[in-house]
Amino acid sequence: MNKRRVVVTGVGGLCNLGHTREAIWAEMKAGRPNMQLIPEYQGEQWAVKFGAPVANWDPGDRLDHAQTKRLDRFGTFAMYAATEAVEDSGLQFDKEDPYRCGVVIGSGVGGVGTIEEYLRKLDSKGPSRVTPFLVPRLMVNAASGNISILYGLKGPNSAPATACASAANAIGDAFQLIQDGDAEIMVAGGSEAAMTPICVAGFMVMKALSTRNDDPNRASRPFDRDRDGFVLAEGSGIIVLEELEHATARGANIYAELLGFGSSGDANHITAPDPEGRGAAKCMVLAMRDAEINPDQIDYINAHGTSTPLGDRAEVQAIKSVFGDHAYKLTVSSTKSVTGHTLGASGGIESIAVTCAIRDQVCPPTANLENPDEGFDLDFAPIDAKERPVKLALNNSFGFGGHNVSLVFGKFEG
Repeated sequence: MNKRRVVVTGVGGLCNLGHTREAIWAEMKAGRPNMQLIPEYQGEQWAVKFGAPVANWDPGDRLDHAQTKRLDRFGTFAMYAATEAVEDSGLQFDKEDPYRCGVVIGSGVGGVGTIEEYLRKLDSKGPSRVTPFLVPRLMVNAASGNISILYGLKGPNSAPATACASAANAIGDAFQLIQDGDAEIMVAGGSEAAMTPICVAGFMVMKALSTRNDDPNRASRPFDRDRDGFVLAEGSGIIVLEELEHATARGANIYAELLGFGSSGDANHITAPDPEGRGAAKCMVLAMRDAEINPDQIDYINAHGTSTPLGDRAEVQAIKSVFGDHAYKLTVSSTKSVTGHTLGASGGIESIAVTCAIRDQVCPPTANLENPDEGFDLDFAPIDAKERPVKLALNNSFGFGGHNVSLVFGKFEG
């Protein structure tokens, strides 16, 4: 059976860089990090005192209070980003078959903020003070469920939780549902709001986070020899995927075509990547095989690139092993240098980077890359964006547990 073609017709998001896709993209292209000291984490016991929160944000710009009061912060992020993506797509779901429209939204930890808040109330005031909305707020599928209710989407609905690969996993799953004829339209991506005390403490004590407290905006430095960990961030990235003929029939604006999806498992360690990047390499190969393209056709890779010593090295080795000599002809960059690491939302936010890179024919830079680590000799677009043809791009997302996902996006050419 011939697989149906799938295109991106709507994009929405919010993170530390801004509250719309275009605001985010502008800051990504400019290579301007926006990290902040967090007042709650300034005591001596906190070795990490900063992060990349969504700030100066009013969910009431897109959502009403009745919606948000029943949502955890991660769910509110997802609803907010989804409304932008759907509005951008121009779709009117009341004119579509609801059973042919679905939602897949991933998250690494879901409503962890709600869990922390009500554990404190349970301990201090007893069980009667726990909200009846506790479970509907904390569950990872709260985002996908609420988006489906908002738009009346009765087709496939799920919520991958594959750590930092969750959003990319969601997009890949949605892509396959349309390819295989099980849906016409899918709202897909990820959301995360894990800048809570327990999450910050957990990542801090395992020494995964940068401790560059004196200079937060220079802390996320993927591929740099002075990198010392990632910067914890929050946000959401959502895209609308649509079967090509359906999109063209209604005259939709098309950002890019989604061509391939690959996934693999490291089976190595619960938090550390395969040191040789074999799992990452495999999922890139599988994504390109699914897209029916050769490695030498890729122009740009939006790397997972978290700014951790082990992760960056494994990804560089994987890229070199897959692309050979062509690795030196393509451009690789990590937009986590400006966004920080949004965990389960990262693949969605980085899909904004990839689709806009294809649209504008420019690769966003790797900010703060001043001294590439030994052996890191690829074109990482250090400091400044790079204008170049971008016909095919790869988006990598790798997560704790050994989850690896790669997506291939291409310039739509009819």
